[in-house]
Amino acid sequence: MEQDAKLLLEDLYRDHHQKKGRYGYLFCHGKRVPYLQKWIGKNKKVLDLGCRDGELTKHFAKDNDVVGVDIDRAALEIIEKNLGIETLWLDLNREWPFSESTFDVIVSCEIVEHLYYPHLFLQRIFKTLQPGGIFIGSVPNSFRIRNRFKFLFGNEFETDKTHVNMYSYHTLMELLKGFFPKVEIVPIQGKILPWAPVKENSPFLLKRLFARDLLWKASKK
Repeated sequence: MEQDAKLLLEDLYRDHHQKKGRYGYLFCHGKRVPYLQKWIGKNKKVLDLGCRDGELTKHFAKDNDVVGVDIDRAALEIIEKNLGIETLWLDLNREWPFSESTFDVIVSCEIVEHLYYPHLFLQRIFKTLQPGGIFIGSVPNSFRIRNRFKFLFGNEFETDKTHVNMYSYHTLMELLKGFFPKVEIVPIQGKILPWAPVKENSPFLLKRLFARDLLWKASKK
């Protein structure tokens, strides 16, 4: 029964990846890359959850020992071929084969919004990290101003049917602080006005209100 559910979920995401052009696609056009490279560093044991075909993973895989995880085996075949890393086919809602204190860094970019039990997921993340390890991830900024105006005028602002959770800066911080003593959230990309993109030096309140994505680093002390 569980295997049947896993296969159905794989079919759902494989279809989503193919129809939405997610193979070879990098959300936020690489804006997260410099942060991940800086935060991860080199010579780390890294678990990349939801690695898909490796468009983000390739930016930190070269100098680290990376294990990639995804529900889409077609994507895993691509990342194995291109990066040569170890991969695991898992349903993160149900499966967690990792031992405690195993990884220096765990990455889960654009994953938590897809999971039915985010609190259980973060509990597992915390246990699996080494002492002093870091958890890096990102979620869409669901309540940015642009989406609020869509809702105001009766339009759907969440069109991705695979998303089961939505986060604002505050709700994301509350979730992460429930497990990690030190959390930094960086709002990235998006536009304040059609001709005024969110920049790294934009006032922080404006970034929180207008950014497209919320990227975080949470540290286990």
